[in-house]
Amino acid sequence: MSIVFTTIVSIFAIAGIAWAASRLLRIPLCPICTGVTGTWAWMLIARHYGVAVDAAMLSTLLGGSVVGISYQLEKRLARGRSALLWKTLFIPIGFAAAYALVLAQWIMLAAALLALLLLMAYFLWPQGGATPPSSAVQDLESKMKNCC
Repeated sequence: MSIVFTTIVSIFAIAGIAWAASRLLRIPLCPICTGVTGTWAWMLIARHYGVAVDAAMLSTLLGGSVVGISYQLEKRLARGRSALLWKTLFIPIGFAAAYALVLAQWIMLAAALLALLLLMAYFLWPQGGATPPSSAVQDLESKMKNCC
């Protein structure tokens, strides 16, 4: 149970620091994402140096990051790309990358990261001949970004 407590405290602490930094530096930073990422990052580093780290907790945090990344990148999919296909491919490959990272399986990690990069190249870059969005669309997008 102490690993759960330690993890929650770590996420809150790092999220609080990220929140303060985003306020002071005026940079868009998701405190929760930063808290989770910071927590699994220090756990990975500690594990590398021989500290006993609960692999289940580490894997849970990494899996959450994989899903979060897929949903954040989904907002940037090129026109005409399937969001369902994107998530169907990205999330399982991301889980494989997370698994390989936890177990230090470097060849598997490299293969999974290469597959993720290829997926991102296909899904995020528009097809040739795509027309730029009209000024009305750009105006609406900027209003939506500033709404919350």
